[in-house]
Amino acid sequence: MKVLAFNGSPRKTWNTATLLNKALEGAASQGAITELIHLYDLNYKGCISCFACKIKGGKSFGKCPVQDGLAEVFKEVEQADALIFGSPIYWGRVSGEMAAFLDRLLFQYLGYSESRRSLCPKKMNTGFIYTGNVSEKMLKEMGQDKPIEFNEWAMKMIFGSSETLISYETYQFEDYSKVEADLVDVEARAKRRAEVFPIDCQKAFDMGVRLATEVL
Repeated sequence: MKVLAFNGSPRKTWNTATLLNKALEGAASQGAITELIHLYDLNYKGCISCFACKIKGGKSFGKCPVQDGLAEVFKEVEQADALIFGSPIYWGRVSGEMAAFLDRLLFQYLGYSESRRSLCPKKMNTGFIYTGNVSEKMLKEMGQDKPIEFNEWAMKMIFGSSETLISYETYQFEDYSKVEADLVDVEARAKRRAEVFPIDCQKAFDMGVRLATEVL
């Protein structure tokens, strides 16, 4: 069992990365081989709409032909058994690096036939972890739940399975006294960091266990 995780945050040790590492710990506890890939370390752009992955009989059918920082990553994806994605919510959506990555990853496997909607060589368990500054109530009021729902739908269509974990009201700054953030109740946020974030870490660990053990 091989489980890959993708960090769509530029920070390698903060909220998103912490939860992804916990998920990988959960997978490893079940004997899985794990790897965390930091997307901001890679050199790539979004889909260029060449449609080479859709040409019948073409050498790149079902595969992105672009030879950049994602070429080797996509080879690893096809050797994996489960995938875990993680991103902070930036301006109501995933980070730019994660958005470009998902465009490339998912579109190559999208079938344009009613009889075959997914060109992915095999089914895989997937999970998506989001971290955000807002509360659950505010996220829904602003409609930020809709892109999250779409991502889960897309993962299920392409890979066959998906689950979602959202960590709300995360601690954005190590020292709030250095930034202008009067809208934030810093004491309440620190309390949540101490009491709720560990619960989210356990949820991420449990997700990793499930993804490494449940068979589609």
